[in-house]
Amino acid sequence: MPKGRPKSKLLLDTHAWIWIVNGDDQLRKSSSFQLLQKEIASSEIYVSVISVWEVSMLEQKGRISFKQGCAGWVQSACDRAGIAVAELTPTIAIESTQFETAFHGDPADRIIFSTAMSLGATLVTRDQKIISFAKKKKLPIFKI
Repeated sequence: MPKGRPKSKLLLDTHAWIWIVNGDDQLRKSSSFQLLQKEIASSEIYVSVISVWEVSMLEQKGRISFKQGCAGWVQSACDRAGIAVAELTPTIAIESTQFETAFHGDPADRIIFSTAMSLGATLVTRDQKIISFAKKKKLPIFKI
């Protein structure tokens, strides 16, 4: 990347974060995985703080488990992969409520979408509702 040019930004949807950090056979077999690896290597990588909450909720519900506990996994997942946690700002919170109701009923997905918009980041996701809405809002998407 040329000197002085800012790095691109990626915001990982919660499932993308888990799959990238823990490894996922389906993701690794996908045609987009090699492109994603290149993009990650040359970008600033973020997850929304709401993704930390979602991961914790998944652990509490027994849908995922971590040897080192959720807090330990989050810390090592961010440190090891060089991922920054994007905080929830008042602007992001407010903007997440301003989308059409047809977009997504899940408040966490609304916050993730708003966070990507706020950061000017490409959103890495497989969520079809988010992908469809991103086209309307012209938010860059990396579909996995």
